[in-house]
Amino acid sequence: MTDIAIIGGGVIGSAIAYFLAADPGFDGSVTVVERDSSYEFSTSARSVASIRQQFSTRENIAISRFGYDFLKNIGTHLAVDGDAADIQFRDGAYLFLIDGTQRAAYDRVLDLQLSCGAEVEQIEGPKAIGERFPWVNPEGLETAHLGLSGEGWFDGYGLTRAFRKKAVSLGVRYIDGEVIGIEREGARVTALKLADGSRLPAGQIVNAAGGRARLVAEMAGIDGLPVSPRKRCVFFCECRDPVPQGLLVIDNSGTYFRAEGNGFLTGRSPGPEENDPENWDYDVDYSQFEDYLWPTLANRVPAFEAIRQTSAWGCHYAMCLLDANAILGPHPEVENFFFANGFSGHGMQQSPAIGRGLAEILTTGLYRTIDLSVFGYDRVLTGTPLEETEVI
Repeated sequence: MTDIAIIGGGVIGSAIAYFLAADPGFDGSVTVVERDSSYEFSTSARSVASIRQQFSTRENIAISRFGYDFLKNIGTHLAVDGDAADIQFRDGAYLFLIDGTQRAAYDRVLDLQLSCGAEVEQIEGPKAIGERFPWVNPEGLETAHLGLSGEGWFDGYGLTRAFRKKAVSLGVRYIDGEVIGIEREGARVTALKLADGSRLPAGQIVNAAGGRARLVAEMAGIDGLPVSPRKRCVFFCECRDPVPQGLLVIDNSGTYFRAEGNGFLTGRSPGPEENDPENWDYDVDYSQFEDYLWPTLANRVPAFEAIRQTSAWGCHYAMCLLDANAILGPHPEVENFFFANGFSGHGMQQSPAIGRGLAEILTTGLYRTIDLSVFGYDRVLTGTPLEETEVI
């Protein structure tokens, strides 16, 4: 028997476990069930792992501000026996390159970001963009947004392991196993059924199963969770010329890149008009690089005409198909079943605030640090999206 069972030991599940165990007012037991303890195929290990304040919803900005402060002080927060956690955090900045068709939407978002305390600079016109960033071809651009603080990148696998190690040191139990069923009595879930034939009775159950979230919800008799795995490919390239340092650049085409070691990482998410099917494999689609990424990179950064793609990997976004925002908190009818799902590529950077928020609502029934109630399941039932437009 455990007081709280968490399905999924990736960065979200482990963050929730840590914040529960670190709460001096909570003296219950926490058990995390993780089907791949190596994290070989976990998005937590395959993520580009960065954090930004440039979002289009007030709550996501607040989540990032909390997350940045936590990550900057992670050596203290997640130290175990005097051994400070190190996730190789590096301060950096997101640079959004914006064309005329995108301008009005980004102007509205900028006003929101500034009102929420985010520090973002607008660089007006192609001439100013070219002068500020001489390696950029500013043709077709109208403006650019540059984060001035609170942004950067880090080792996502390291963060996942740090949360897990600290949680274990505080008494959280991890089980290597796969959940294949959930027992339910009326309006309450009562136990997990594992592939090895065992069962785990639980007082509360948290769905932190990433791309498998919909399948887990269905085990509890909850249909229609709009979360689906969508494949994303990341490519590492070497370049003959120096790659711009300290920036994660998002081109108006949707292609992103940032320096990594002696080269750079690049990728993209499909546009709204493109096919983006549910996907469970990790195969790399090299045609993405040849047919789309390389041409758009070379157009925006002339030095990238001479690059060499040397490695690549596939990962999954747990996409919320309703609005690209997380689904959090209790189910309105299955009262002890909680969601932490649908992060749509933002889970790594949002994990500190989500871990804190879920721990609060599990133990007190309220969000205390940041009000995350807008992400509740009710919007799924009513089909009312809370749209996040800045999805990379």
